Amino acid sequence: MALTAGAVLAGGALAGQAQAATIAVPKIVAKGGFVMNNGTGRVLYGKGADLRRSTGSTTKIMTAQVVLSQKGLNLDSKVTVQKAYSDYIVSKGASSAHLIVGDKPTVRQLLYGLMLPSGCDAAYALADKFGSGSTRAARVKSFLGKMNASAKSLGAKNTHFDSFDGIGNGSNYSTPRDLTKIASSAMKNSTFRAVVKTKSTKQKVTTKTGGYRYMSWTNTNKLLSSYSGAIGVKTGSGPQAGYCLVFAATRNGKTVIGTVLSSTSEANRTADAKKLMDYGFKK
Repeated sequence: MALTAGAVLAGGALAGQAQAATIAVPKIVAKGGFVMNNGTGRVLYGKGADLRRSTGSTTKIMTAQVVLSQKGLNLDSKVTVQKAYSDYIVSKGASSAHLIVGDKPTVRQLLYGLMLPSGCDAAYALADKFGSGSTRAARVKSFLGKMNASAKSLGAKNTHFDSFDGIGNGSNYSTPRDLTKIASSAMKNSTFRAVVKTKSTKQKVTTKTGGYRYMSWTNTNKLLSSYSGAIGVKTGSGPQAGYCLVFAATRNGKTVIGTVLSSTSEANRTADAKKLMDYGFKK
């Protein structure tokens, strides 16, 4: 009888091991991918995790991180939209929050314009506001210095920023692991979390004449509407970057966070991210 019971127990253990072994490692289209448990930092998946790649607008995660880390930050302070910001959008053919010259959005509103429609004009406004120097060029250079210093402090050794929005100038790169670290750090900030989980927003912005207008922005991150538990983070794309996505989701008290870089289409980057999150929640 004891032998029979032992055999049953052993059989049960083997069956459990076989069941555990059936969690297949996902195959993704993206050239780079990474997922970790955001609570413990445990690595759950990696593909080209430390290979440097262009990041597109996922760069804006660090733009927001630098702004939100400013000492004595007043999120309700107003920033006047300059013609230089709209000229930049036109010259680059860049994604835009459609900021209007002379308007005075708040820093908080600019963060929504930065992260939801991926406004490069909002990124420029924030870099100009929070960099230091007597000229716009000096302020932008100063802001980029802050972005790189922040990356270094987080141990993101394979990351370098040469733009405030991801429209790189030859040396704007990161890795799936580094971007996930950066996003994990940014998600510790309650304002950042509130912004990146917002599907759409309508903001009352002060105009040049002291009146107001409403600006409506929709999040480019479609996971917020299509994946249960999705809480962020940021899309990106570009000729060098391909299709990128930094993602996070929470289910049953467990948060997984990760990155896919250089996928081949918007649909594929979304599918890649869903596969990695599904896998992360099973691990």
